[in-house]
Amino acid sequence: MAILPENTMTEILRRADQLQAEMASGPDHETYKRLATEWSGLEDVVAGIRTYRAAEQELADLRDMLSDPASDREMRDLAASEIGEVESRLETLSAELLILLLPKDAADAKGAILEIRAGTGGSEAGLFAGDLFRMYQRYADGRGWKVEVLEASDGEAGGYREVVASVKGVGVFSRLKFESGVHRVQRVPATESQGRIHTSAATVAVLPEAEEVDIDIRAEDIRIDTMRSSGAGGQHVNTTDSAVRITHLPTGIVVTSSEKSQHQNRARAMQVLRARLFDMERSRLDAERSADRKAQIGSGDRSERIRTYNFPQGRVTDHRINLTLYKLDRVIEGEMDELVDALVADDQAARLAAMGS
Repeated sequence: MAILPENTMTEILRRADQLQAEMASGPDHETYKRLATEWSGLEDVVAGIRTYRAAEQELADLRDMLSDPASDREMRDLAASEIGEVESRLETLSAELLILLLPKDAADAKGAILEIRAGTGGSEAGLFAGDLFRMYQRYADGRGWKVEVLEASDGEAGGYREVVASVKGVGVFSRLKFESGVHRVQRVPATESQGRIHTSAATVAVLPEAEEVDIDIRAEDIRIDTMRSSGAGGQHVNTTDSAVRITHLPTGIVVTSSEKSQHQNRARAMQVLRARLFDMERSRLDAERSADRKAQIGSGDRSERIRTYNFPQGRVTDHRINLTLYKLDRVIEGEMDELVDALVADDQAARLAAMGS
């Protein structure tokens, strides 16, 4: 049975009781919102601790009954028959609780900025980038998330050279953060007359969406340029200079948005800029904490080839966890939970091992 940190569990229960008392005292709206957010982050682990401790007490009561000479034989037989089941349940509860007690990534509850760019492979890479974006859109739809395209550049033969989107909903970043990296596709292009398999790639970056309180961008640190923009698919040109390009001078990061509304473009570009700066700061802190960051699942290293989609064989392989699924047709349609669940489980196992070392 896993060894659980009793002091930590006691402190979590104490804080949970304090939060509930403060919320019940009628605080102002902003204070209540802050308390409720903290409580929502503790709710699952509090339930797990209470369930585990109730099972512990049940086992203690059964053992007392078994060893009590005052108990009649029927009661002792009943206790003996139930002890094994409760011990087995405690094993399961302790393993589940240990995962709940793992330190949480503060960004897990956030939405995400999803960036997909065509890589090597010419026009086929653009088509693949489009396929990946549709896969994530369908996955998001299935989980009730909202996807909004912030910026898109069409590929020569369809798909995208680049697409940037906002994904909002419950647990978005916690589920999508493992998608960052190089995705490779192997298939016969529609334009290939001789049926030869072509390999191309696209890069995916998943950044936690940052609020203004997360990243303070000083006005003197940015340069905002306006320019003439083309409409959807480059089909027409606006008569006003509505596109916005924001340059973050300290880092050299450049973000553009080119929809019809200049006000909306500025807001969208700032949204993406905050996410990129927030991700940069998280990466810096991660690198300080671990010199071996690239070996970690979810490190977000966009240069790492993480997954191959082989259409002739109908398989998708995630190279980080050596998982191959022969259901590529379903995965590309957005049925990604089996992949994501395996990555989450592997990440939890790695962090549990790190706790024990």
